[in-house]
Amino acid sequence: MNLASYIDHTLLKPSATVEDIIQLCREAEQHQFAAVCVNPVYVDLAAHCLAGTGVKTATVIGFPLGATFTEAKVAEAKEAVSRKANELDMVINIGAAKAGMWEVVTEDIRQVVAAADGVTVKVIIETCLLTDDEKRRACQAVLDAGAQFVKTSTGFGPGGATVEDIRLFKQVVGDKIGIKASGGIRTLEQAQELIAAGATRLGTSAGIEIAGNHSKKV
Repeated sequence: MNLASYIDHTLLKPSATVEDIIQLCREAEQHQFAAVCVNPVYVDLAAHCLAGTGVKTATVIGFPLGATFTEAKVAEAKEAVSRKANELDMVINIGAAKAGMWEVVTEDIRQVVAAADGVTVKVIIETCLLTDDEKRRACQAVLDAGAQFVKTSTGFGPGGATVEDIRLFKQVVGDKIGIKASGGIRTLEQAQELIAAGATRLGTSAGIEIAGNHSKKV
């Protein structure tokens, strides 16, 4: 298994500087990670640094709360795509999910998918805030809206990715779309367990350590 190809090398801290993003991109190229994931203000820089490397530029939409206007998410998505983002990780309307307003949740996602115009959309449902039934309904909303991935967490909530949640996702979405585990993934063992449970992408800021430990074991 090429573990590096699963990893979105992530830096979403508000204090991240230009120098930090350049270093992130250098590391991603060196290890041939799947993507870097940066805040929207750094999409231009990341796309420039990664041009020709095979590493994708991912950014976040409606992040980290998801509690903004759908129109604002759509505008963010369009701007990110125009600046050469290859993947968009959007946060659902969590409050609508908690209230059982699944048409609202689905339409919010659908409009971002439309604005992405073929660019991959990963939908963060923030599992730590949802019941298992809500997680299942959220996965179905992601499928119905036409997105390409369902994703566990922002990394800014009270909990992150768990093997149990990845298994639950897999039960609902099967092989129809990708599954991204993110939030609190720090060790090789965690990464391997999440992949074994069905994750097809891992969002982590510990990618170098995880990939390095994997290389030592291979």
